[in-house]
Amino acid sequence: MSDDSGDSRRSDDDSRPPATDDETVESEAETDTRESITEGSLVRPLFHLAWPIVVIQLLQVTYNVVDTLYLGRLSAEAVGAISLAFPLIFLLIAVAGGFTTAGAILVAQYTGAEGDRSAGLVAGQTLSFVAVLSVFIAIGGYFYTRPALELLPSDPDTAATVIPLAADYMEIIFLGIPLMFGFFVFSALMRGYGDTRTPMVVMIVSVVLNVVLDPFLIFGFSNNPLFVWLGLEGVEATLHDSVSFDGYGIQGAALATIVARGIATGLGIWLLFATGRGPDVTVSHLRPDFDFIEDIVRLGVPSTVEQTTSAMAMITLTAMVVTFSPPVVAAYGLGNRLISLVFLPAMGLGRAIDTMVGQNLGADRADRAARSVWLAASTGAGVMLVVAVIAVAFTEPIVSVFLGDVPDAPATIAYGVEYVRIRSVEFAFIGVSQVILGAFRGAGNTKTAMVISMFTLWVGRVGSVLVLAFSWSITVPGVGLTLSTFGLGATGVWIGMALGNVLGAIVGVAWFTRGTWKEKYIDEEPLEDDAVDDADLEPAAVED
Repeated sequence: MSDDSGDSRRSDDDSRPPATDDETVESEAETDTRESITEGSLVRPLFHLAWPIVVIQLLQVTYNVVDTLYLGRLSAEAVGAISLAFPLIFLLIAVAGGFTTAGAILVAQYTGAEGDRSAGLVAGQTLSFVAVLSVFIAIGGYFYTRPALELLPSDPDTAATVIPLAADYMEIIFLGIPLMFGFFVFSALMRGYGDTRTPMVVMIVSVVLNVVLDPFLIFGFSNNPLFVWLGLEGVEATLHDSVSFDGYGIQGAALATIVARGIATGLGIWLLFATGRGPDVTVSHLRPDFDFIEDIVRLGVPSTVEQTTSAMAMITLTAMVVTFSPPVVAAYGLGNRLISLVFLPAMGLGRAIDTMVGQNLGADRADRAARSVWLAASTGAGVMLVVAVIAVAFTEPIVSVFLGDVPDAPATIAYGVEYVRIRSVEFAFIGVSQVILGAFRGAGNTKTAMVISMFTLWVGRVGSVLVLAFSWSITVPGVGLTLSTFGLGATGVWIGMALGNVLGAIVGVAWFTRGTWKEKYIDEEPLEDDAVDDADLEPAAVED
């Protein structure tokens, strides 16, 4: 990007009305928060960024956990269905997710350089670009769902009972993708700006709606577990006699998610355009600016490839798992949802660090960016080690909560307990790998993050599962040497899943210590600030 283009972006008109006293105070508070990211203590801004992200991710997982909790009362096959559906849904979501990441990176670096108008234009361009993309994803996803599921090499019982339910769930979700994407974009842009608390509040509203809607849309007024838990079976019977509504089953869970996400999207867009929160974005910023779109695409494509190949790795793993019996498939889905809870502290630190790195590089503080990464990585490893101990100690009662008195429940619980306990070995490594990947993204090195992520998933996980779980052999031509795999079955799947982040953390740390990530992506210079001592600034290294 040239200096001329940067200057022109700083001259965009600010069409917002004059700020009120409350908005002025709010703006000053946001400025203090942003300055704390590039000045003073590292612990305070890292904590203030990370804890709302952890809450947001906890609330995100709550969507899945609530669905699992209620669908587990419907049938074990319904639980298996959503475990099959998620990787295929994530595959198409990942296409737009990379461009959302690019928007967050650019907003963070422009905010660090105090280029507020440029940050607002990036936000507007990201919103409009992803909105158009989401419509195409929704259409493609709806029509590819059943053909994609038919390609999975399923166990006969799984093909007959689980896959049709997964298709019903996915079709509804894809139709609502445009309503869901808006919140993802809003949350990422606000994170890049340094405000993670506002998206957290919006997410709380969305989750409460989902929790309320889920049991009624899944069960209606027939065998609804909510009425049983509240001791209101008589009320339920009366309501059923009046309206005869038996719910929509697994499709009801999808509908509840779409409605709740759509309301979150509406709130997020209103906050960006009608209040003083976040980047200074106006309606005029939605008009295409091809210089900015080029930057979004250049940064976003590697992130899109990373997330898409990650989804494909998950689909590949799912295709391997569905060759096992339904209890193993259900345990795999249930275990993944529980472990997604474990990821929360690490993901919070990883997403906080991309803002820390982005804003500090934007302000030419590469030294401070590096210190923040090591602080976050060591904190993440320590916290995740504690989480691992807790997970091992209380695995069985936690897993048991999510399945009622349904067929195959004992077998599913036994497999799920084994899965979670084996994967606890990798938890400390998750803390390190998530922070390192976040640091590369915040610096704009999305290609590096892509390579490490692909290695983690395809070599660390898919390759390990293929070797450890299945029985096959190959003879080396000309040598006569036969190599055989371990054939550990479901246990091999669990062990292979655990190896991925261990290898990813080792490779990520080795790459990060080379220091080739320290040059910011944007060319906009930060404003002069007497508080920044030139002696404290570290020259930026050139990326390989």
